[in-house]
Amino acid sequence: MIATGRVQMPGDERNRPGQWAGRFALATTIAVLNVSPGFAVEEDSNPQASARDPDYAAGKQAFESRNWGEAVKRFSRAALRDPDNADLQNYLGFSYRKLGQLEPAFKHYHRALALNPRHRGAHEYIGEAYLMAGNLAGAQKHLEELRKICLLPCEELGDLEKAIAEYRAKPRAGTR
Repeated sequence: MIATGRVQMPGDERNRPGQWAGRFALATTIAVLNVSPGFAVEEDSNPQASARDPDYAAGKQAFESRNWGEAVKRFSRAALRDPDNADLQNYLGFSYRKLGQLEPAFKHYHRALALNPRHRGAHEYIGEAYLMAGNLAGAQKHLEELRKICLLPCEELGDLEKAIAEYRAKPRAGTR
């Protein structure tokens, strides 16, 4: 009820005191809750970096095509010019992991995390690499880091939880 005695109908907010503050708060809350982390490795913290570097852009195209060898080649070239880019290091780690080359994958994931300790994608993917190497404890360490980072549920946390659950459910040689 508004002071004029007029009954306010749903959707009739033109005379509501403080309507803009309420709308702003609601819009802000919705925006925060609807932030989609997407496929972590594809979410560059600096999208202009790939636009400025033709090798980075070509690496992303190779990545999207799942051409891991070409992705490694192009991201490696881009990393020579931008060695402190955590996203590039994560792309390299991911691409090497997909090639089954865990040693360089770990090197690049560790570099990404040294540059950005809160890099959700790097935590997820290094955890998955640890599972490939049979190191459940290593994967769980990064799962715990994601739990600290993701105050709201995030895709990376859910994906690593699922990978660990699948790893635990698979029978291992000599564990019958």
